[in-house]
Amino acid sequence: MFDTILIANRGEIACRVIKTARRMGIKTVAVFSDADAGALHVDMADTAVRLGPPPAAQSYLLAEAIVEACRATGAQAVHPGYGFLSERAGFAQALGDAGIAFIGPPPSAIAAMGDKIESKKLAKAAGVSVVPGFVGEITDGDHAARIAADIGYPVMMKASAGGGGKGMRLAFSEAELREGFDAVRREAGAAFGDDRLFIEKFITGPRHIEIQVLGDAHGNIVHLFERECSIQRRHQKVVEEAPSPFVTPEMRAAMGAQAVALARAVGYQSAGTVEFIAGEDRSFYFLEMNTRLQVEHPVTEAITGLDLVELMIRVAAGEPLPFTQDELTIDGWAIESRVYAEDPYRNFLPAIGRLSRYREPPAARVDAGVIEGGEISVHYDPLIAKLITHAPTRDAAIAAQAGALDRFVVRGPGHNIDFLAAIMGHPRFQAGALTTGFIAEEYPAGFQGAPLADATRDAMVAAAALAQARIAARARTIDGRLEGGLRHDGRWAVLLGGARHDVEVADDDGATATINMAGLARRLESAWRPGQLLLDGALDGQAFAVQIDPRPPGFRLSARGARRDALVLTPRAADLSVHMIDRPPPDTSRLLLSPMPGLLAQLRVGEGDAVEEGQALAVVEAMKMENILRAPRAATVKAVRVRPGASLAADDVILEFA
Repeated sequence: MFDTILIANRGEIACRVIKTARRMGIKTVAVFSDADAGALHVDMADTAVRLGPPPAAQSYLLAEAIVEACRATGAQAVHPGYGFLSERAGFAQALGDAGIAFIGPPPSAIAAMGDKIESKKLAKAAGVSVVPGFVGEITDGDHAARIAADIGYPVMMKASAGGGGKGMRLAFSEAELREGFDAVRREAGAAFGDDRLFIEKFITGPRHIEIQVLGDAHGNIVHLFERECSIQRRHQKVVEEAPSPFVTPEMRAAMGAQAVALARAVGYQSAGTVEFIAGEDRSFYFLEMNTRLQVEHPVTEAITGLDLVELMIRVAAGEPLPFTQDELTIDGWAIESRVYAEDPYRNFLPAIGRLSRYREPPAARVDAGVIEGGEISVHYDPLIAKLITHAPTRDAAIAAQAGALDRFVVRGPGHNIDFLAAIMGHPRFQAGALTTGFIAEEYPAGFQGAPLADATRDAMVAAAALAQARIAARARTIDGRLEGGLRHDGRWAVLLGGARHDVEVADDDGATATINMAGLARRLESAWRPGQLLLDGALDGQAFAVQIDPRPPGFRLSARGARRDALVLTPRAADLSVHMIDRPPPDTSRLLLSPMPGLLAQLRVGEGDAVEEGQALAVVEAMKMENILRAPRAATVKAVRVRPGASLAADDVILEFA
């Protein structure tokens, strides 16, 4: 077994590998860019080595620097995590040439599966079902249009060297294909250094189901069942679960057998994932093989009781797998949600900034690489953490996930916790009726919060009244106040969701209070204190959690994916509030604003140009993705405020219209 391993990665996956290595008694070496000098993975490791400036191309993608770091620290092996160099055959080969073990598959397997065009040919030869498509190089847009016409729309354009949802675009017509072809090529070249594309038939009503495989150097290969990864946005996974509610035992056996056959055909060792797309009739087709540890591996660990990182390390050290296929069983159900720094209320725009508050929920597994006070950088993937729950049944795992999301406190950059909680409460998700189009179909106009269920509304009203009562009670204890100036009889009017709720808070001892609302006396248990962002309690014995942010004279409340602003007033003030005039928002209809922090990559119009509604005006690059900004209406460009190459903050003015 190795004495020391280097983790050639950052963030949550680096921390995840360090935890297992520490448990195994193995010393660890972290690497970092200047942007990550104070990161959690650097603090957790026994030793850390600086690689270079923040851009990945000048730090985490420098294979030679990582080999040199191994020599300098005595690391005998490298775990690549996911992303960065994890699927670069040349990197694995360079380590081998330097006498350093690669905790992953052989370079030949990485090369065979890393090219999506060649991998489909290999899969077909191994007897694996493949999606109809064109598996050769595509020269230009005209060539792509001819191929798509032969296959039949809709089609998917994909980067040959792609991954992580980047370099992919769906086209339902020739016009959409021609418009997107060049953009996909640019994304592919920028993200992977390889702008080759291929095109395949898009399966309608598809599910994304993948099989975890594991092989050793002694010819043993097994599969660890499936993961359902159909909840995606822009081809980026959002929620994963294991097993799949769609897969039958027969389908599981067939998919597992094909995945193992493909792994055996390329001499696979270590952990890997064979991804399939499944149709409504339970037909399934090979998509790609990821020759690394997947982001969503914790759900497989939860239902099998295995540590995949430990098994990868042991396989790399030459040990055989300690079990056979027949010895593996599925225990319960697991769900993982990816907590991203993005704003779902603004069309999921990327968010950056400092984590001013960060509190992980109890009774759940959280894989994270951040700490309170840490920075979400524009240079890397916006993943904050992964939240994993495991229970005997799917319903119980969903309930546990929903409760944990309610108790996950993140402040600073925008985040998608409300959206994840809304998915957990969605009837279609709870029924397991999933497709990769779930988010687009269920939220076609974007996300504006979950509907407010009666139980959630009652919890919010009670929480707001209790919070205001305890704030008022604390204010009465402040010295130097005029006597009698802060008396209150415990009656409040909570204005929530356009409705008024008259509430009386009585007999509050700091742990339990009586809440009189809607003619009923209800028992509210909570030890909440002013200043806390989470009000955790029980209303008539039913547990709930409401996140509560001061918005005087009231609060912003979040629970079960619903976000509401509540005013908490005295009854007399509430009577008078109906006469208040709302302040209109500023008129920005004559401006094109940057919806996110990023770089102005392209500006396609100039001063005096006439533009039509929907016309592409500018391209903003953020988090390694291109975002096209379009004209909201027909207009004439009056002024250009910024030029290509400029750095933009959210809501910076790009164009002004006449």
